[in-house]
This record gives sequence, C-alpha cells and structure tokens, in this order.
Amino acid sequence: MRPRLRRLAVLLLAAGTLTGVTTHAQAAPANAKGPVGWDLYRHPDRLARLTTGVQTKQFSSFDRTGGNNDGFNGTYSCLRTTADGCVIAEHDGAGEVDAIWFTRDEGDVRATGNITITLDGRDVVHASLQDLVDGKVGAPFVNPLVANADQTSGGVYVEVPMPFRHSMRITTDKNPIFYHVTYRTFADDAGVRTFDPSDHATDVIAKLKAAGTRDPKAPLPGARTRKSALRLAPGATTTLARATGAGELSALRLTLPQAEPVSAHSSVEDDGRAFGANGSSTFTVKVDPANTGVRLTRRYDPGIGHQRASITVDGQDAGQWGPTEPKGIGEWAEESVELPASLTAGKSTLTIKNTFISSDFDFNEFTYWADSHVGGSLTRTDTVDVGDTADEAAHGYAITGQTWQGDRVYAYPLSDDQLARLHTAQQLLQGLRVRITFDGKRTVDSPLGEFFGSGFAVAPVRTLFTGIDPAAHSYAAWWPMPYRHDATVELYNGSPLAVTAGDAEVTSGRHVMTGEGYFRTQSRSGATENGKDWTYLQATGQGKFVGVVSSMRGPASRAFLEGDERVYTDGSRSPQIHGTGTEDFYQSGWYFNRDTYTEPFNGDPAHLTATTGCAAGSDCTGAYRFMINEAVPFGSAITFGIEHGPGDDVAANYSTTAFWYGQDSDASRRTDTLTLGDAASEKAHGYTGTAPPTIVSSTFEGTNTALTANVRPATTPVTFRLAVDPANRGVTLLRTSDQNTPYQHAKVSVNGHSLPDWLQPLGNTTHRWLDDTYQVPASVTAGRRSITVTLTPDGPPWSAASYQAWSNR
Repeated sequence: MRPRLRRLAVLLLAAGTLTGVTTHAQAAPANAKGPVGWDLYRHPDRLARLTTGVQTKQFSSFDRTGGNNDGFNGTYSCLRTTADGCVIAEHDGAGEVDAIWFTRDEGDVRATGNITITLDGRDVVHASLQDLVDGKVGAPFVNPLVANADQTSGGVYVEVPMPFRHSMRITTDKNPIFYHVTYRTFADDAGVRTFDPSDHATDVIAKLKAAGTRDPKAPLPGARTRKSALRLAPGATTTLARATGAGELSALRLTLPQAEPVSAHSSVEDDGRAFGANGSSTFTVKVDPANTGVRLTRRYDPGIGHQRASITVDGQDAGQWGPTEPKGIGEWAEESVELPASLTAGKSTLTIKNTFISSDFDFNEFTYWADSHVGGSLTRTDTVDVGDTADEAAHGYAITGQTWQGDRVYAYPLSDDQLARLHTAQQLLQGLRVRITFDGKRTVDSPLGEFFGSGFAVAPVRTLFTGIDPAAHSYAAWWPMPYRHDATVELYNGSPLAVTAGDAEVTSGRHVMTGEGYFRTQSRSGATENGKDWTYLQATGQGKFVGVVSSMRGPASRAFLEGDERVYTDGSRSPQIHGTGTEDFYQSGWYFNRDTYTEPFNGDPAHLTATTGCAAGSDCTGAYRFMINEAVPFGSAITFGIEHGPGDDVAANYSTTAFWYGQDSDASRRTDTLTLGDAASEKAHGYTGTAPPTIVSSTFEGTNTALTANVRPATTPVTFRLAVDPANRGVTLLRTSDQNTPYQHAKVSVNGHSLPDWLQPLGNTTHRWLDDTYQVPASVTAGRRSITVTLTPDGPPWSAASYQAWSNR
C-alpha cells in the first residue's frame, strides 16, 4: 500500500468507517438484533436470522421454593408493591415486551383490575386487563394479537411486540395471581424505536387472521413448485423434491385422504355450578299431568368422583343421585333417576331439591332434562340450563353452599367406527415422517402430525407458519428454510399402512443465505423419567428456539399438566424462563378448561379421553406454542425442558417436536472468570472492593444444583478486568449472585463508558443462587482484549460470587 493510502486507511480505521473493519468505537449493526417490533410480522421471512446481543427472559409467578404454588394465592406474583399497584416486570436498558399471559378465576381476570405498561417513562397501555384481552381497547390490541379465556381455553394473552429503548415496567392494580411476562433484552438501543400504540398494525392483524390458510411471506424470486403423487409402502421413503443452488424452501403442502378427520369431541359447551357439604340446589320443571312417572337426567362433570345427593320432589323423598364413578377430565357424563308416579302424576310442575350427601369434592350440575312417561313412551317436557341466568330465573333455580361456577367444553364418547377411523389417522400422523436435508445434513426428521401442528388427530390448525385443514385433508408449512447449495425433502412411511392416495407440493426459490440459521426440528418420544424434566430441545452451537408441538399422554387426572417449563442457555445454571404450568406455557389455563382451539401462536387442537381415543384411564392432550417474536436465542447451548407433574413426579408418555434455527458453530464463548474470595483470582483481575467475603451454601432454582462459595456483598463501587476476544461483537457478563435480597441495582461503567443500570428485581430465600446476565454492547468492547467494569451499587448490597465474560462472535 502506498504511504498516502496507508495514512488514509489509518485515519479511516481511527474513525471506524473503513469497510470490513470493526473498531472498539463502532457498534454492532442494528440488524444483529434481528427483527424488532412489527418487523417480523411484516417480514416473516426474517425469522431465520440469528441474533447477537439478544436474550429472551421471563418474569412469572413461579413458586420460588420449587413447589407448586405458582400463583394460587399470589405469594410470588408481585416483584414489589408500589402506590401504583403490583409490579410484575421491570427492566433497565433496551428491549422488547413480547408475550404477556395471565389467568385466575377460571380465566376471568376482572379482579386484577387495570394493567399499566410503561415504556421509556410513558404509559403506552393503561386499561382494564379484561377489556384489553377482550379487544375493547382497539387495534393493535385485538384478536389474535390478544385473546381472552374463551379464545385460548382458560388463559388470556397479549402478543403485541412492544419495544423500548431505556426502561420497561408493567404494573397491575391488584395481585394478578398467575402470570408470565416474556421479554427480550438488547445490548444497545440501535435501531430500536419505542412502541407506538397509534400504529394500529392493521396489515399485521389481517395477516394473522389469515394464519394457517396461506403463506405469510412474500414470494421468492424464481419461485418454483414441484408436485408429486404420494404412493408409499410401509418402510419406504419417497423424495418429494430436490433443489440446487443458493435458495430457500418456502412451502411444503401435502394432502392425505386416508387420514380422516374424526371429531374426537362431539363437543358440548355448558356452564354450570357446584355445591358442597351442607349445600343444595332447587328448581322447578314442567311435566305432563298425564305422566306415569318422570325421568330426571343430569349432565355432570365426572372428573369429581363419588358424587351423591338426595332428591326430593315437592318436599317428598324421591331417591338420590350417585354415587358416581370418577372418570377422566374432559368427558361429560349423564345420570338419570326415575321419579315415581306417586310423586308426579297429575302435576304440571315439580319442585326438585338436591341436597349434598358426599363427594370427593363437591356435587356439580350443568343441565337437567325432564322426560315424562306418557302412553308407554318418554316425552321431553322441560330443560333446565344451570348457569344461564335467564333460564335459571324461569325455573326458580336457587343454590346454597356454592363452591364453583364456570364453563366447560367436554366430549361425549365416540362410536366404534369413529374410534377405528381415528386409530388409522393416528397411525399415519405418527408413523409418516417429514425429512429434510440442507447442504448435505439432515436437520428435520419428525412425525408428520406434529410437524404440521397436531399429533393425536386430524384437527384444525391455523398458525402463522403451519396449517391443517381437515375438510380438505391438507397440511401446509411455510417456515423460511434457507440453504447454501441444495435441499432434499423426503417422506418416510414408518407406519404399517400403505399410503395409496394424496399428493405433495414443495416450493423453493432463489435466496442468498446470510446471517441465518438452518431450519431444524428435534423430535423425541417415550416415557418420562421421574425427577427429570422432559426435554423439548437440547442443542449446541448458535441458534434460536421458535416453538414446539406436543402430544402428551398421562393419567386421566391430567396432573401431568402441573409441570413448569424451564430454559437454560449459554452456561447459566439458573433458568432464564421459569413457567407456572404446562397449559400456562401454551397460553391457556385450568387444564384447557374450554377444550380445543387454534390460534396463530398457540393451541390445543386435539384432546382425547378414554372414550374418545386415548387409552383406558388416560388423557391425551395435544398442544402447540410458537414463540415468534419471543424466540429464545443462544450462542453456545440451550436446554429447553418442561416438568411432568408438579415435581417431575407424574408418569406420562410424551412425543414432542421442537422447531429451531441454528448453525453448528458457537457464537459465544467464555473467555474469562473472576472468582471472588479467591485472592489470586481477584489480584489477576484487578478487583477492587472492600466488602469482606461471606460463605453461602445454597442451591439454584430449577435444577437445585448445590453450591458453596464466597460472596462479596458490596455497598461501594467495585472494579475488575475481564479478558475478551478482540473479535467480539459484544460481551455478556454472567454474575453468580446471592438473591436472598431482591432488587439489587448497580450503575454500570465499562471502559469508562456509562451504560444502562444493571437491575435485578428477582429474589429467593430458598434457592439463593442466581446466575443473571448483563449485555455489554460492541461499541465499547470490539477490538479489545480486555474490558474494565465498574459497578456502583444503588440500593441493597450488590452480591457476587463470580463474574464471567462471554464474548459474542
């Protein structure tokens, strides 16, 4: 290089503007965050992009002791209480609120009052929580970006992406009982604009309302669709398409007429009530005066076993209900009693009183039918719809000792023919496997049903990237699936049935793979292990988790649904996501108390009981959750698992398919560790701090991993150096701390640059150890071999047992 050009290069290098050169004063590009705000919904092809300096975290009401009190009495539902109410989420620095979920009172959240979402010091939402999830606040807060308990089977959610540049706080007027707030944090605010509720995002809403019916992505250049007929013997594999050259698979469609849609739920929705000890209900029914007796029938929920109640007619003893045999949750049952003519003949109305005798819990009632015996046949003469205010008034209904009131959507048994057709469909859904190979490596090998969204039955599925249309026998997937050189799509028949009809279409087009991960799935099936979480995804390298489809079979009690999801990434021993229950993770509630449904992000497409296709004494629940904006990124490793039962103690059989994007190489590695209380380590890292060390022996949440270590609880500034990779694109600090005291807060300076405060609201006096993280932007770390960190406590003592530096690449 000539001297003049060399001097120019030096000047440009100093200014950080020479193409291809990164200096310590140059920030990582804004697009390292991936899509922000509405961008991903408006450009869903960007889902495959991997990120740098982004983490997905969660605040929730999970039981800090490790038990199952995840919100029942609200013990852990407020991080703190202020004059404004219950603070449920709080963060300093840039980020985005992506998913908020609540439940209480069977899904009725009116008792929570208002919710206030404050971003960068401005209230962007202040409204009744119930009105918000009912869509009454208006766009963009309308379905399917929000949903109430009827729409999402027992829970409520808000899926509006709300970015912030400096701070976030979410408050509810009253303790919300059960909740999650899933949010992302960014290393800096480059490219981030604070959420503007005046952008009604009508284009996004229209796209989501069409979910499951068409490709949400724009067409690729040179797009081409390859069609083939499906004829596949057991054990055989057929190639559906091969594509060469740099490109992307954008759509996969199948039709499979042999897998018939059998409604596993001749479902009936009914509202009802229940009463307990010393309780009763009273109502009147019309009968034919010419009757020779009356048959009174009760629809009830047999999930509560051994229900017994006495019956009187116009004050005279007429027999009793029960005792009933307990059955699986999700089934209706009916019971009839014959009321003798001596109590009914010649009357046009009867006053019925049911009085509690005994039960496993209480005596429930949903509908009563009165059929009069006249001329040797039965004639329906009245129906009492318990729970319907107008109908109750018309029948003089009254209840004492009420223990419950709510709504249920349950099923009646299937016929033998229906069960046979359902079994055939299940063999194909579970035995056929979608296999996709990108650039010589197979990254997808999954059961057909779960790949498209439903593993237990051919049921409606309408998600943003997949769809099942039972009437058309069609299955579709529109995940962006980029590749550098070639791709092959295959279908393997692992079922005992020959596929004799159907067809397939695979669409691909031109695309240059840059900064993206390969589309991947991880499918597992088998029995759960006592004391061990079921793993949705365990992987190494760089990537991000974007969703899971589950097929869960367990005891009829559905107690396996008490399990919480827990997510660990990049060396952390603490879960950055810790949920409150399995149906809660799928954004529903109360064991999916409105039964099946499908939404763009979450659903319960199939629910089978012993009489509707599941094994005797068992419950089969299918569910899906796609984490689109709140995808969980990782730089070196991820373990995403879920409990089966409140303490991993309910035996079940699970089959799950996790969806993710990734590259095999790491994008983050640990480059240094400072161990406090170790004189040599402190000296080597230039640690300054006057707080004397104390020994803490405790465990981490989730895994209960034990640790005994020195902790320095600082109240004055501390400074230390950590080695980093000079080629870094930012650094993540991982602190192991004692969270015995919540709301630890420190001002942060790195290499003399003031950065957002490090705020950690979490606290736990039982499992005291916490690994938490702070993201340092590339603008102050790139090109350096070490960084100097100064932390100035501002509040309770700032505790640390160690600091690690993870260099992002």
